[in-house]
Order: sequence, then structure tokens, then C-alpha cells
Amino acid sequence: MLSDVGSATIKRYGIYNTVIEDALGPNGEDPAIIADVQEYVTVTSPSERFLGIAYPGTFILDPEGVVTDRFFEDFYQERNTAASILVKLGVGGSSVQGTEISTSHMQIRTYPSDSVIARGERFSLAVEITPQPNMHVYAPGAEGYRIITLRIEPQRFVRLLPIQHPASEIFYFEPFDERVPVYQKPFTLLQEVITETIREERTAFDELGTLTFTGSLEYQACDEKVCYNPVSVPLSWTVGIKPLAPRQAQRP
Repeated sequence: MLSDVGSATIKRYGIYNTVIEDALGPNGEDPAIIADVQEYVTVTSPSERFLGIAYPGTFILDPEGVVTDRFFEDFYQERNTAASILVKLGVGGSSVQGTEISTSHMQIRTYPSDSVIARGERFSLAVEITPQPNMHVYAPGAEGYRIITLRIEPQRFVRLLPIQHPASEIFYFEPFDERVPVYQKPFTLLQEVITETIREERTAFDELGTLTFTGSLEYQACDEKVCYNPVSVPLSWTVGIKPLAPRQAQRP
């Protein structure tokens, strides 16, 4: 834990949260400022005890102390898990045991970044894909082909964020004299998930015990001569739920 006297360090990093200062100032009743307080500071009444805080986030530093990545949240009650950050960085993978699936066109391994999650945590559902030799699947931008897509069924208590496809490569298909973006090397699709922190849902969420996600991986695969029929592979992930411990009563 860093003792940051006068918030000097977070000011140098440019993450000093000034929203509470606005709320305690002459324009504190401004609806826009009130909305910012509820998003970036607290859903309770603003007070001076919130002064000097940072916007929540995570910096990734290399062994020389150089910042290589950073992950910041839009809402102060929602935080990336450490395991999800490592999965997004592509380092270390996940310690959660995965499910192996084999098709005629690819090898698939699915796993959640975390085995257990809590309210307000942002984690990932991962699909590692290894195309079979001489096989490729289509990436965004390949017009006229079925783009590989991960679909997750929506459900209560969570929000699904848009999937970001990794970088692809251009494949030259000689019979049609066309160049299309594809994946023919191992790659990973990540579905980021945020558990809701709505007050009215908290008890019901904590009592679930587990949370299961179902969906499918949809794609069209081709080799150097043949394009095969589109495929839909059913997938599922299950994570445990860790109820947040209630705050202990303060001593008089």
C-alpha cells in the first residue's frame, strides 16, 4: 500500500480524481456534477473524506519500471481482476482448468479467467483457437464469408462488453484472386463480463453460488482449395460466486 501524502504520486500519474472537489464546491448541485460523483466517487453523499483519491485502475510496469499497459474502469465499483488482466495481456494464461474441444477445422480450449468472482468484478471468458494445419477462419473485414464470432447468451446480473478481435493477417486465395483477412495461427477471443453492482440485485446475486454462461463459437473454415460449411460449436463456462463480506461495525 502506498502512503501518498498530498496525493503527490497520483497527481504525477495524472489520475487525481477532482470530481469530489467539484461536488464540494459552489456548483455541487449541478446535475452533471452529481452524476459524475455517483459514477466516479460514491453513490452516497459526497464528503471531504473522499478528497485526494485516484481514479481506479491498474498500471503494468516492466522490470525497468516503464509503464507498458494500463487498465482503467468507467465506474468506481467495477474493477478488473488480476487474472483477467493477465489473460488480456496474453501472459501466463489462467490457472482455471479449461475445456478442450476438437472439430475438423480447429482445436478449441475454453476457460474463465477466474474460478470465483464477486460483485463489481470485471473478468473474461476465453476461447483459445488453434486452426488445423493449412486451415484458416475469417476475420472481421472478410466480405462474403462467415466471420468467426463468439456469442454469449445474455442473462441477469451481468453485462457483456463488445468483443475485440485480435489482429489478423491477409490470405491470398488464388482461385478467386482475392485477398481476405483471416486467422491461420493460434489466437484467442475474449468476452469481457462485468457483474452488476445494482443495490437491489446484490443479495440475489450473492446467493446464487455459481454462474453459468452458455453460448456458441460460429465460424466458416477454408483450406487452400475448399471452403467448408459454416459451423456453430456450443460452449459453456461456470464460475463460483464469492459474496462480499459485510463491513465490520466500528468500535466506539
